[in-house]
Amino acid sequence: MTIRPLVQYPDQRLRQAAETVTLFDETLRVLADDLLDTMRAAPGIGITASHIGIPKRIAVLELSAGETVKIYINPEIIWTSEKMIRHQEGSVSMPGVVDEVERHAAVHIRYQDLDGKEHIEESEGLLAVCHQHEIDQMNGIFWIQRLSRLKRDRLIKRYEKLYRR
Repeated sequence: MTIRPLVQYPDQRLRQAAETVTLFDETLRVLADDLLDTMRAAPGIGITASHIGIPKRIAVLELSAGETVKIYINPEIIWTSEKMIRHQEGSVSMPGVVDEVERHAAVHIRYQDLDGKEHIEESEGLLAVCHQHEIDQMNGIFWIQRLSRLKRDRLIKRYEKLYRR
């Protein structure tokens, strides 16, 4: 297990759609382990392979310490609730800044596990927000694209101010 370097905003790889995983082998398992280590070191509660520059559809979530780690291969949203919620979001690729994003309060996703077996999971609240956030990332939609132009511009300025050299 290895902590891998994170791709930092505004790297264009964060806007690249990830490729479907077709090979379920030891390399995929090592990638999942590395993603978990990298996410914990960041720290964060979710990460995709895109965050480390690998355009593959794999996400790892650990919403809180001690909670079961969830690994999603090729996840896709298959249902969304009409009800919406607002939640603070950020990214391991844009540390130090967060903002409220509006998302569906509940979603159902279809995904595969590390063995390639298909599953359907229903989620609500924070888990639903994380599912949508990470699937957006795998689709090449960086979270700040969900903000209004004004909020996005302000957030980018705050981020740039944090990391000026």
